[in-house]
Amino acid sequence: MATAPPVNLLDDIIGSEEQGEQQEFLSSVEKVILTIFLSIIIIMTVFGNLLVMVALCKDRHLRKKKTNYFIVSLAFADLLVALVVMPFAAIELTTGEWHYGEIFCLVRTSLDVLLTTASILHLCCIALDRYYAICCQPLVYRHKMTPVRVAVMLSGCWLIPTFISFLPIMQSWNAIGIEDIIAERRALAGANDTSCLFMVNRPYALVCSAVAFYVPLALMILAYQRIYVTAMTHVRQIETLQRAGSAPVFGTVPVITVRSSTSSDPMDHYRLRPPQGTPNSEHGPILNSRMRIETKAAKTLAVIMGCFCLCWAPFFITNIVDPFIHYSVPWQLWTAWLWLGYINSGLNPFLYAFLNRAFRRAFLVILCCGDERYTRQGSHSYGHTNRACSAASVNGTSMALRLSFLPNRSYSDNGRTILANDPESQDSLGAL
Repeated sequence: MATAPPVNLLDDIIGSEEQGEQQEFLSSVEKVILTIFLSIIIIMTVFGNLLVMVALCKDRHLRKKKTNYFIVSLAFADLLVALVVMPFAAIELTTGEWHYGEIFCLVRTSLDVLLTTASILHLCCIALDRYYAICCQPLVYRHKMTPVRVAVMLSGCWLIPTFISFLPIMQSWNAIGIEDIIAERRALAGANDTSCLFMVNRPYALVCSAVAFYVPLALMILAYQRIYVTAMTHVRQIETLQRAGSAPVFGTVPVITVRSSTSSDPMDHYRLRPPQGTPNSEHGPILNSRMRIETKAAKTLAVIMGCFCLCWAPFFITNIVDPFIHYSVPWQLWTAWLWLGYINSGLNPFLYAFLNRAFRRAFLVILCCGDERYTRQGSHSYGHTNRACSAASVNGTSMALRLSFLPNRSYSDNGRTILANDPESQDSLGAL
């Protein structure tokens, strides 16, 4: 039997040692980069959601809006995701081991399901709240969305997730029928106490995914679709009146502002105000305002739904498919989809609060150590526009549809007639 020369054998040993050191070095660099990346995600999520909560506590104007309580409850859920769930997931991902025992593994997994589902249900409630305020009798919204109903909706956002998190997971209902597969995976992973393995059977995967994602997604799509249709209906009605010559844009006639925002106050959706500008300065923007409004509204809704679907759809699609393909999805893909969902908790403050003018003003006051200049600027920011039809916003960003009226003319919105010079209408709308 031939043997390798001693010199060649020594070279092979040295080469293998150098290759092993190089792989270990690359592995260390990858761990450092991964740790920095995950730390940035956690820090940004904590900072953004904490800023939202502090803003609501310090700004009394924000506390008057019922919708803002949904936003701050959403921020609290996302903050807990960043403080309770993400750090342990990051440690397990970077070290490749779980050092906290089987019981805490179940608790961590239950908190993960609970908090991420609560975050998604809050997004659904915000969409339904906006739909109800904008599309269904916005002038009486204040009387329909009572504090009791808001409290019931918020309680549901936190109680419903418990029925798919702590209750079934601590009772091991998710593992019924797949005990052999779980035992095999644990044996392949090594010692039981160095891995936090969580697998679900088909019934749990279907029910959990439906409650946590698919039902809220369907409601959000329906709500935002109706909001967009309502906004475009207002635009077309305004354009029709303008083309008919019944909506002059100059003089002393009043102007109605139709604003769809995150505000729960109906007076923030419909406002009476005197017109500004001259015929020469306002005639041009009127002619091309419709395209600008439609584009702005479409982009806003596309960003909201696009971010939500992009972050969570891959995970929940995989969650349903995996049990039906004998759990063959690699763990690397699971981890990537899970952290993509976690990133949604960091995006929510930007989508639902940072794009809101009132929240932005509160943020500036907080970050600038209470500089009252921003408070004064914010209080006078409404109404200082020279556009007859300004950009539209469904998430509290920038959608305002303005309509000028001749004296004693009326505007009908889904069967509700608003008289421009009617004192009762002015009282109900809130004159600026």
